[in-house]
Amino acid sequence: MGTRTAIVGVGQTHHTSKRKDVNGQELISEAVKRALEDAALSLNDIDAIVIGNMDHFEAINNVDGWSVDGSGAFMKPIMKVTTGGSTGGTLGSCAYYHVASGLFDVVMAIGWEKNSESDTQAAISTCADPIVERDFFGGAIGPNAAEYAMYMKQFGAVQEDAALVAVRDHNNALRNPHAHLRKFITVEDVMKSPVLCWPIKLLDSCPRSDGACAVIYASESRAPKITARSAWVHATAVSHDYVYFGDYDWEMMPTLQATVDRVYQRAGITNPLKDVDVMELYLPFSTCGVVWMDHMRMCGAGEAPKLIRKGVFDMNGELPINPSGGVLSTNPIGATGLIRIAEAALQVMGKAEERQVSDVKTAMATAFGSCYWFEATVLRSAKP
Repeated sequence: MGTRTAIVGVGQTHHTSKRKDVNGQELISEAVKRALEDAALSLNDIDAIVIGNMDHFEAINNVDGWSVDGSGAFMKPIMKVTTGGSTGGTLGSCAYYHVASGLFDVVMAIGWEKNSESDTQAAISTCADPIVERDFFGGAIGPNAAEYAMYMKQFGAVQEDAALVAVRDHNNALRNPHAHLRKFITVEDVMKSPVLCWPIKLLDSCPRSDGACAVIYASESRAPKITARSAWVHATAVSHDYVYFGDYDWEMMPTLQATVDRVYQRAGITNPLKDVDVMELYLPFSTCGVVWMDHMRMCGAGEAPKLIRKGVFDMNGELPINPSGGVLSTNPIGATGLIRIAEAALQVMGKAEERQVSDVKTAMATAFGSCYWFEATVLRSAKP
């Protein structure tokens, strides 16, 4: 396992569709300053930095060097990490392993995106084969629309099941001052919103946000000196794959299943509904909040709609999911997975304010990228 490692500080910007008042470095700096303030540290206390975004979106390839004025990495080791939509989760894992390896005592992970200065859909479309796939699978929406269409046909789920997920996450965001979209919605609102790619509608879909997030990891020797209540990393796991979309096993989702199976085993989780107190999941579309519950071992195949209709994943349910509002409310893509880790850490540390779930001892965060890549982190209030 190496050196026991904890999250000791988090910071994020107030996310929105366009931050015309700052450039990328200044946006990054906001998150860095807030994380340092949260942990009562200075840049002098940070041994190393890992940073990432969807670099081809903004056409900035050497973000590690380009961002130094914002990250504060001058004369410090800094590493760039980018793994598509799952970049934020990868950043968290990378910072964790930098500390757990014993190489550094305090490492800061930074994720960011200025989507207002990029063409997200055009960039993502390049992952689909131009001859046999791009007409339907180009961009982020097509594959997930196909996934839910197949799920509805196979198990009898309906569009309203996904709409319940959209309502849950959007309305949870009302409690989160950092969230991009903060508007009360109903199932009727979702069903009446414009169709983007059937069955996914506008309110089923995540936004494109400008924002940044920073998370500080510290070794066992340093963490207690920084904060009295840390979020200890108990396990991380990742599964990446690349396939033609038409060849993917949509009914099994092997990369998601492999990821959660590994992280559950490493963290000693046998029943996620009972063993985890809160989850911050990377759900880019409300439909994912239905289909992926099966593959995350929450229930048997096709049983997720029943749990959703019963409110099992609501704020007052058995396993609250996305108290922050999740990706459906906030999506600065390079930071999105790291925000999930940050929000899970806040829950464990008891610092989530109005979105706090009571008595959180175990929290889980995930990250997702196309083709399909998944990452997961389990945090606890007790040391591993």
